[in-house]
Amino acid sequence: MFDFLFSLNFFSDFGLFVLRLAIAAIFIVHGVKKWAMWKMQPSPQMPAGMLSVMKILAIAEPFGGLALLAGFLTQLAALGFSIIMLGAIYYKTRVWKTPFAAQDKMGWEFDLVLLAGNLLLLIAGAGVLSLDRVFLGL
Repeated sequence: MFDFLFSLNFFSDFGLFVLRLAIAAIFIVHGVKKWAMWKMQPSPQMPAGMLSVMKILAIAEPFGGLALLAGFLTQLAALGFSIIMLGAIYYKTRVWKTPFAAQDKMGWEFDLVLLAGNLLLLIAGAGVLSLDRVFLGL
């Protein structure tokens, strides 16, 4: 049984590829959803500062997601996404006072998983199935 588990290390690059695809899909979809905010005006529910941040994320998230998808500058994209997720966790815990797992609304457990996945990509890199490996030798 342990031989089987040890043999799974052979597939670690495939695991990094799957992780990159999943995180890329999440950030591309969430970033594209923010495009509607370019038409919004500041309001009491969305102050000017927060709206500006959301507009920046509407650009950064899809482009970072495409970078992860291709495995190009993966560690840079993962660093950016890690910073975004730290900001999201801070905002949810300190401003909204959201519990870790809430029944009536989304807690911050999803944000924590995305942070962990991005930290893994930051540390481990994109793996062999990436443009980083082809062009940068990473």
